[in-house]
Formats: sequence, C-alpha cells, structure tokens
Amino acid sequence: MIWPDDVVRQCRVLAADNPTPPRLFSRPGRTRGVLLNHQVVVRTVRRQDFPAWKVLWDGYNAFYGRSGPTALPDEITQTTWSRFFDAYEPVHAIVAESAGELLGLAHFLFHRSTIQLHPSCYMQDLFAVEAARGKGVGRALINAVYERAEQAGSPRVYWQTHETNATAMQLYDKVAEKSGFVVYRKLL
Repeated sequence: MIWPDDVVRQCRVLAADNPTPPRLFSRPGRTRGVLLNHQVVVRTVRRQDFPAWKVLWDGYNAFYGRSGPTALPDEITQTTWSRFFDAYEPVHAIVAESAGELLGLAHFLFHRSTIQLHPSCYMQDLFAVEAARGKGVGRALINAVYERAEQAGSPRVYWQTHETNATAMQLYDKVAEKSGFVVYRKLL
C-alpha cells in the first residue's frame, strides 16, 4: 500500500523518539497496590519491550476471547509488532511503565476521513493489567494518545469497546463522549 506524503510524514514524526520528556501520572507515596512509591511513565514502545509487551498483548486478546483455540495466529502478532517500528506504517504503540514493569499498552493509527482534511486517530487497543486498573494507567494511556494525535495534527481521537465492558466505560465516559454510532461488521 502506498501512503500519501502527509501521512508518511506524520508516521515518521511519531516513529522517532518523542523529544518531550515522559509525563508522570502518579505521585510517590500512593497507597493503591502496584503503584505504591512508583511513578507511571507513558512512553513509546521499544524493541526490547517485546517479551513484556507480548504478555500485555496476550492479556488484551484473552479479554476479548482470543486465546487458546481462538488465539490470533503468531504471524499477526509478529506483523503487528513489526509495524510499530516501520516509519511508513501509520500504526503506533505506547506503554505505561512503573518500576521497570509494563502495566498497560495502547495502539493507535492514523487514517483518512471523507469529512475532514487531516487524518483521524483511531485508538484500536487499550489494555492495563488487572492489578493496575482503576489506578490511572488507562487514563494516562488515553491522554498520551491524545497528545500524540495533537502533535500529528489530528483533530480527533476515537475508539470503540464492547458493550459489556462496563468498567472501562466508566473511565471512557469521563475522558470522551459517546458518538451515538453503532458499529456493524461482516466477516469475509
């Protein structure tokens, strides 16, 4: 696939290490589980993160029923991982880290729209380990996607979740607005 020049430029900008220092999303001395006395840093995924990222990725997929006999083929995982490091791909990954441990991930991509000039940002995947849920990790990842979309000139970020994901929707209702659209699909 050949991408238009402005999308390629945005991908190159986002693929480079972000010159902005990492944002800190928790305070030392917190008394809520895994974040005790540690700060959460959201950063771009690195090649050496693969083993820890894979644990998060497997957890995310298991949450949506893609495990065991319904697990994604390894080819999809490997291709997805390689896309994060290809400057010509509009797909990006960030992770939330605390005390050297990855606690969550977000994957997002940029695409054209027929109703606006600049590409939209679609957050395709968002996941935090169970012990980190409700402790600001998901919000930190969402805010980091917002920042990266803004840096790329994207006027909107959107995502979808399953209607049964009530816990996540409690957060989503605080950081975004429901569009009112219903998703239809047909597998081919």
